[in-house]
Amino acid sequence: MTVLVNVIVTLGMLYVVPAGLRLIDPAGLRRAAALWPLPAAAGALCLWLPRGLPATALAALYAAACLALAARAPVRLLRGRSPSRPSPATTLLDLRCASGTSGPAEIAVATALVSPSIAGTALVAERAGYRLFGFDLDILALTVPHFHFAGFTAALVAGLVCRVAVPGRWARGAAYSVPAGTLLVLLGYFVGDWAELVGAVVLTGGMWAVALLTWREIRPGARDRTTRALLATSATVLPATMLLALWWAVGEATDIVHPTLTWMAATHGLGNALGFALCSVLAWRRLTADDAADHATDHAAHHEETSP
Repeated sequence: MTVLVNVIVTLGMLYVVPAGLRLIDPAGLRRAAALWPLPAAAGALCLWLPRGLPATALAALYAAACLALAARAPVRLLRGRSPSRPSPATTLLDLRCASGTSGPAEIAVATALVSPSIAGTALVAERAGYRLFGFDLDILALTVPHFHFAGFTAALVAGLVCRVAVPGRWARGAAYSVPAGTLLVLLGYFVGDWAELVGAVVLTGGMWAVALLTWREIRPGARDRTTRALLATSATVLPATMLLALWWAVGEATDIVHPTLTWMAATHGLGNALGFALCSVLAWRRLTADDAADHATDHAAHHEETSP
């Protein structure tokens, strides 16, 4: 299980997070995304070292970057997002959410920005062999991928879907329930299995809404077959992987037969990392590239029309 979890976490650190930052705010987070591979390389390397001072020091470098990223979340929520003027680099996603208010999409995005800090903190403790808050080291190790994917990526995609989908209860519900479910799952670590079960139910409902909106509204609008296939994969994988998460949470709370952590890592974890997170990020990067190209073309055409 350790090797599989390490591979999943490495993928999240080195690719999913920086790619996600560019999706959140191509201009405002451009520098953070460009520099992210440096602390991410330290974080990824520490996974493959034995527990001890070198691994802990490398994990601390990654955790510091995660905490700096989390500090951006309240700033974004307080000031909202309102690009001063459109430019060729401004994508359709930017324009659709440039209301200057902290709506459900921005709450989901803020959750995405905060989630890696929880993963980074758990990573430092686990690499140091320290039972943070009394948790077993195996639980701390699994917290790292959980808050890279169920935290960062799930909240990010929920926010993107809410930005682009037709406004309505499904889009708002997804953007609110994914952060709420993530918070409740985290709370369940401290309160008990029943609170974690409630969080799993809320998070599963939110992710199923994301899958439905992706399939029904986002996928048909994609121009090319590859993007549609990536979106279709992410939308079809989510119901199965989240059903596994719900089964595990029910089993933990009620003692009914349920998958082991090793089995969950090989099914739920791998499916979410590759089938949902990676496919979603790749698809959304293609969608935003198309939007940016269209906007640049429109900008150039408008410039030609207005030039003397």
